Amino acid sequence: MEISLLPAGSVKASDLTYVVIGAREAGKWIFVRHEERDTWELPAGHIEPGEDPDHAAQRELFEETGTTGSDLRHLHDYVVRINGVADYGRLYFARVNERRPLPDSEIGEILLDTTTPGPATYPEAHAVFIDVLRKVTKKK
Repeated sequence: MEISLLPAGSVKASDLTYVVIGAREAGKWIFVRHEERDTWELPAGHIEPGEDPDHAAQRELFEETGTTGSDLRHLHDYVVRINGVADYGRLYFARVNERRPLPDSEIGEILLDTTTPGPATYPEAHAVFIDVLRKVTKKK
């Protein structure tokens, strides 16, 4: 797997497949664990056909964390290449203002922490995203 960050907005919305959200609440990162895995990841998911990436990010943040209010910001587009096949996504940062109980979803557990739990579901991508997200929060 090879991952490269691209400037925000450099990939057409119609070419995007995924959204990933680095979410912070009360100074802690929000990580999720899918009910069928033992690994941790940032809230993320597929963009549905015809769905705007910003809406997809808000929807995934709600579905995976119960977030009903946040300040969401598009940071980067990115490309992931696996065996020569490229998929494109969009990385967001969200400052969570309000969360409610988790809706019925595939998420088995949510963790709020100042450090990254391990193991990560997608370690290469996770390391790149966390590095960018930490730099964004240090600028605040």
